[in-house]
Amino acid sequence: MLSAHEFATLMLVRDSADHIAEREELDTLLERQLVAMEKHAGGGVRPRITQEGSSLLRNLARMH
Repeated sequence: MLSAHEFATLMLVRDSADHIAEREELDTLLERQLVAMEKHAGGGVRPRITQEGSSLLRNLARMH
């Protein structure tokens, strides 16, 4: 089970990955394969939500 902070971070990655600073919660999301790190041509790296992460958020939205 993810913590509230991890769910919030997952939603932030989905909605505005460019604005995510290094967050402790990203490690858990990476381990659970809900987020992956995407490399850019300029050498930068940013998180992106995976299919599994997107599916998890869709399923949570259905519960409400």
